[in-house]
Amino acid sequence: MRKSCTVVAALLAAAAPFAAAQSKSPDATFDKEGRPKDPAFFPVAVWLQAPHNAQRYREIGINLYVGLFGGPTEAQLTALRDAKMPVICQQNEVGLHWKGAPIVGWMHGDEPDNAQAKEGGGYGPPVAPKEIVAGYVDMKKADKTRPVLLNLGQGAAWDGWIGRGVRTNHPEDYRDYVEGCDIASFDIYPVTHDHRDVKGHLEFVARGVQRLREGGRGKPVWACIETGHVSSKDTRPTPQQVVDEVWIAIASGAAGIVYFCHEFAPAFVEAGLLAHEDVRAAVAELDAELAELAPVLNAAVLDDAVKLRGDDAERFAVRAHRDGATLHVFVASLSPDEGELKLTVKGQRVGAAAWRGDEGKEQKQRLKDGGLTTQLRGYGHLHLRITR
Repeated sequence: MRKSCTVVAALLAAAAPFAAAQSKSPDATFDKEGRPKDPAFFPVAVWLQAPHNAQRYREIGINLYVGLFGGPTEAQLTALRDAKMPVICQQNEVGLHWKGAPIVGWMHGDEPDNAQAKEGGGYGPPVAPKEIVAGYVDMKKADKTRPVLLNLGQGAAWDGWIGRGVRTNHPEDYRDYVEGCDIASFDIYPVTHDHRDVKGHLEFVARGVQRLREGGRGKPVWACIETGHVSSKDTRPTPQQVVDEVWIAIASGAAGIVYFCHEFAPAFVEAGLLAHEDVRAAVAELDAELAELAPVLNAAVLDDAVKLRGDDAERFAVRAHRDGATLHVFVASLSPDEGELKLTVKGQRVGAAAWRGDEGKEQKQRLKDGGLTTQLRGYGHLHLRITR
């Protein structure tokens, strides 16, 4: 992982072609379909955090709150407005009658795709997708100007999640769930997971993004990323694993990131991201990079700009954007093992690619017949800048 101040400085210098858009604080509002109105704003959020920590989160590059416990209340909204922290929150009477900042979107429930607790004990089936869609229609009638975000559970990424009850192993449900929102998000935490099929397999982050994007017909998909113990008293992600999960999500097509900060073991900590200095520092550096890259990441995705070659092509996630004369290609490994990346740029036989490795060292390679070959560590990631 990049750790030095000199590396951060190099990062900012490399971003010069699009850094002008960051000269002022970007507008955090969204259009009614969930796309940032300002191309310089890439959503980097925290989940269900107390407003009194908003300034501390701003200091590490967080630019959005998602969810307010028991709210929104006037006190919560006032605190976030004063901290200049926008929020996506539940649509209640307080929120609907609130004027101006900081509400930029509405939250449409959390994990309705999981089995739902029944009054008196036990669990019933998940909320049916048609109920989510009906609720979404009602929310849009109440406010046509702001988008609606729906957060789904780990079944979006893992078919075997028994927490879906009678709908376990029914991945087809997710296409219907995505009809009930403008922005779809999901959460799965592979490092701290307690099931052998998922634990340590960071590629599940990619699977959730890819599934919701396929079912959403172009709707933005955000990924929730673990930052602490969650419910595992013995395990928490390393800073490198947090960074890897974020880039796996982005290379798979995520249009936003939501950090999950809560810890329920070995003790309850709401703001775990702020409590662990090593992860906090890594996230601050990563968030600065995402802020600089926002105009690129918000540009149109070029689905056919590059092609992966070789027997292991499916082990990589890739997305591409063009910024002027530069083609930006984001690649992430979906395997714990090192592998060979073979990539071809469509319609370009000559040119050069530049990228920074995990230790911040700049690397360059000339294209050969439009192709590039390099090694990528397990769950590693590259941001290639390709020019003619």
